[in-house]
Amino acid sequence: MKIYVIRHGETDSNLKNIVGGIKEDLNENGIKQAEKASEKIANLNIDLIICSPADRTKHTCNIINKDNIPIIFDERLIERDVGIYENKDWNNIDRKVFWNYYSTKYTGLETMKSVYKRVAECLDEVKEKYKDKTILLVTHGGTLRAIYWYFNGIPEDGNVGYDMHANCEIKEYEL
Repeated sequence: MKIYVIRHGETDSNLKNIVGGIKEDLNENGIKQAEKASEKIANLNIDLIICSPADRTKHTCNIINKDNIPIIFDERLIERDVGIYENKDWNNIDRKVFWNYYSTKYTGLETMKSVYKRVAECLDEVKEKYKDKTILLVTHGGTLRAIYWYFNGIPEDGNVGYDMHANCEIKEYEL
């Protein structure tokens, strides 16, 4: 079974280095990124798309889904709830600590352990229900860290890097 993952296209918050923007849609560059990604996705023989229900992921999904592949929206793929850090400047936050699996420094937001738990539950279900399918997940940067951990294990130090997945970058995993 193959699982491809793609992060949504760029938003103004991404461009301005701002945390969150959960209700935000793609900007002009994000639309172009998704259009470019659609060319690659057309060659992947995707059977099913599972998408976060956020506006920016839905918009990305609509652009990349040129072949009208069936889509399921799953809340478990939503971005990390950044709580009180919504709309804060990333320059004032230690990203390595912010995205660390074990970190408790930043409070007032969803933990990465919680993100991992819901993403792992989603992937376990995908593995069970769609074992003979090729799946595309359309999601977010924080969620993609949890997907990475699911396939590669959680490092002893809990770090995976803060810039590990560019907007509209596609990665492949095998189950």
